[in-house]
Amino acid sequence: MPNVKFKNYLHLHVLVFIAGFTAILGELISINAVNLVWYRMLMASILMFVYIKLAKINIKITLASVIRLSIAGVIIALHWITFFGAIKASNISITLAMFSTGAFFASLIEPIIYKRKIIWYEILFGLFVVLGVFVITQSEIKYLKGIILGVSSAFFSSLFAVLNGRFLRQHTATVISFYEFLSGVGFISIYILCCSGGFSETFFHISFSDLKYLFILASVCTAYAFIASVYVMKVISPYTVVLSYNLEPVYGIIMAVILFPEKERMTHTFYYGALIIIGVVVLNAVLKNRRKLKRKNS
Repeated sequence: MPNVKFKNYLHLHVLVFIAGFTAILGELISINAVNLVWYRMLMASILMFVYIKLAKINIKITLASVIRLSIAGVIIALHWITFFGAIKASNISITLAMFSTGAFFASLIEPIIYKRKIIWYEILFGLFVVLGVFVITQSEIKYLKGIILGVSSAFFSSLFAVLNGRFLRQHTATVISFYEFLSGVGFISIYILCCSGGFSETFFHISFSDLKYLFILASVCTAYAFIASVYVMKVISPYTVVLSYNLEPVYGIIMAVILFPEKERMTHTFYYGALIIIGVVVLNAVLKNRRKLKRKNS
């Protein structure tokens, strides 16, 4: 059993590394954010469908569930569009630092969705997160568009995560992901047709390099990561999973500095601000775990 747990802990950190690597792929892929996410969700939908057929998973759900999952699919599409848009508008370091503000948004969204009281220290931590964002904005004002898109991405990500927590009580993660990816493709397709000039010939003219990175993004970083994380959570506590995923910006920023040293060179003030945000996120996760342990022991 200890050996099984160790393998799952190792697997978990591979998944966190993959999550951080998503930002690297966003930098390497040359097409714009909207097109990128359309291809990502379409490819992931096809791969997920193949997995469903091979595993013989029943995907029949009620119309009400389809509608709810479709709304979540639109939200995750918006999260990815703003996330990759932030990378295009600034760089990976800015985007991942802003993405870390998601824990603050979750502390505000959760009480509304789950109808619980707001915890006092979450508000205090929220103020520190705002301080971290302010410090980064002051030193990196040239990346203001990227900062706004990054914060927006964090908000959509938190909203999506809170909603998905409710869906997992009724459906498997595979079924949830499949319908969310499909609805995301549908939503972006409508946007392209109505607001972006439609599917032109240039839309489907993709370089081999972009196609290769898109496939890695859709298969390894999306379809595989979504399914594998569920299996890991069967052995490892949700707290450990959440705490480990808070390392995503750290892994991502380190990889970005190594792979793109010129573009990712930031001021000292940026790292002070990023440290405040990431430190608060980790501390928040630790305190939440202590509260859960106290409830169990009382």
